[in-house]
Amino acid sequence: MTEDDASGKALTRAHIEAHGGGGGGDGSPSAGISRRLNWLRAGVLGANDGIISTAGLVVGVAGATTSRSAILAAGVAGLLAGSLSMAAGEYVSVSSQRDSERAALEMERRELAEEPEAELEELAGLLAARGLSREVAREAAEQLTERDALRAHARVELGINPDELANPWHAAFASFVAFTVGALLPLVAIVLTGASVRVPVTAAAVLAALTLCGVLSARLGGAPALRAVLRNVAGGALAMAVTYAVGTWLGTL
Repeated sequence: MTEDDASGKALTRAHIEAHGGGGGGDGSPSAGISRRLNWLRAGVLGANDGIISTAGLVVGVAGATTSRSAILAAGVAGLLAGSLSMAAGEYVSVSSQRDSERAALEMERRELAEEPEAELEELAGLLAARGLSREVAREAAEQLTERDALRAHARVELGINPDELANPWHAAFASFVAFTVGALLPLVAIVLTGASVRVPVTAAAVLAALTLCGVLSARLGGAPALRAVLRNVAGGALAMAVTYAVGTWLGTL
């Protein structure tokens, strides 16, 4: 393997890891669970974004006007803009990850064809670095290579399961749904309540939802729940307070 190939492989591996690939590095069931938890955590955070951004928008408009139609129009526009933006962002990000995974697999395929013995030694070294004796690592590398050399290198060296490459359409759809679900709560709360109580009712519903999101994100990340809840609630409360104050001020002009 040339110095340029080694450098390219290192950069590709770093790019994959930076975009959430290589979970566990071995394609094991625990790595699959980790990837699913990452997706679930991303869904919770997407819903959290939908709640805060839409709540801030509709509360701000409610500070400027009591018109239900104006609040609804602003809320629906914010929901669509936010969910589509989230979906587009996820599509671009995950497409980049998938391109990197495919490039890494193609590089491994070429190296296996050109330098099979060097790649066998590399695989044995990676297995030995995980705690196997040199003899056992060599034997395991030979068996894995005989079975499916590309799959072995993809899983052990790059942390990629060739059968489970990232799907940008799935990621985009999940982000769209998560943001939309979160955004619907403040929108429905503020539209279905009377003008005199719509802001406090919406604020209470939003803060309760943010508390739940904080607990879920903390549980999924193995972090203390209280800190996550306080961050969520404080951020949401600040967003609504600022937008309501600005909306009220603009409504008097």
